[in-house]
Amino acid sequence: MTIEIAPTSATVPVLVDERGRTPHGLWGVAATFFRRQPVGAIGLVLVLIFGLAGIFAEWVAPYNPTSNDFAAMTEAPSWAHWLGTDQLGRDLLSRILYGARTAFIVGMTSALVGGFSGLVIGVASAYFGGRLDLWLQRVLDIVMAFPLIIMALAVVSIFGTGIQNVIVAITIPLIPRCARIVRSSALAIREVPYVDAARALGYGHTRIIMRHMVPNVMGPFLVIITAFVGQAILAEAALSYLGLGVQEPVPAWGLMLQGGAEEYASTAPWIAIFPGLAIMLTVFGINLFGDALRDILDPKLRER
Repeated sequence: MTIEIAPTSATVPVLVDERGRTPHGLWGVAATFFRRQPVGAIGLVLVLIFGLAGIFAEWVAPYNPTSNDFAAMTEAPSWAHWLGTDQLGRDLLSRILYGARTAFIVGMTSALVGGFSGLVIGVASAYFGGRLDLWLQRVLDIVMAFPLIIMALAVVSIFGTGIQNVIVAITIPLIPRCARIVRSSALAIREVPYVDAARALGYGHTRIIMRHMVPNVMGPFLVIITAFVGQAILAEAALSYLGLGVQEPVPAWGLMLQGGAEEYASTAPWIAIFPGLAIMLTVFGINLFGDALRDILDPKLRER
C-alpha cells in the first residue's frame, strides 16, 4: 500500500466568480479575470497588443524598418507615415512594431532564464540548509550588492554588445533577486507537517522538492517573473540607449531614443516621444498585470 502526503496548506492559485464558483475553460477564466480584475485586464491587453505586434510585425508593419528614405527625413506624422519618420527617413511605426519583438525577446528570455535559475537555487538553499545555504546566500549577497543596470553594464563590457550578450547581462542580476524571494517562501514550507511526514515515510529529496516545495512557491514566483519582464525591458532600453545593447540595424526602442532624444527634441520630437510611449505603456501594462496576479495568488488578498 502506498501512502500519499497531500500538501494541505498549499497556496493553490484560485480565481472565482461573483458567486464563488471556479470558472471552467479558457474563456470562462478570462471572463472572470476581466470582471474581478479590470485594472489587471487593462494591463494584460496592453501586453498582448505589443506582444502580438512584435510577433506579426512582418504583416502589420507598413514599411521595412531598416530601409532609408532620405527624401522623407524627420517627416512629421501623416497619412503616409502615421508616427512620422526618423533622421534617416525610416518609418517610426514600423520600427516600433519590430522593436516590440526585440523588447519581448530580451525581456521574456531574461526573466524566464533568470527566474527558473533563481527558483532552483532558492528552493535548494532553503531545503538543504546548512553550509550550502550559507555559501549560496553569501554569493547572492555579493551579486546583489551591485544595482541591476551596473551589473549589466559590467557584463556587456566584458562579453560585448549584441542581443545574446544583452540577455546574459540582464539575466545574471535577476537570478539572486528571484532566489531570495523563493527562498523566503520555501523556508516556511520546509517546516510544515506534511514535509516532515514525507521525510518520515522515506521519500527522497527530489520527490519532496518537486511535489511539496516547488508547487507551494509558485505563487510569489509567478508574480516576480512578471516584474522581471518589465525590469528586463527597461534594462535593455537603457543599455541600447547608451550604445552598449542591441546594435544597428536591429530595431530597438532604446536605439530609437538614442537617435532622436537630444538632437531632434525641438525640431522632430516624435522621434523620441513614440518609442518612449511604447516603453512606458509596455512596462505599465506588465506592472498592472503583475499586481492583479499577486492579488489572485495571495490567499490573504484574495479573501479581502
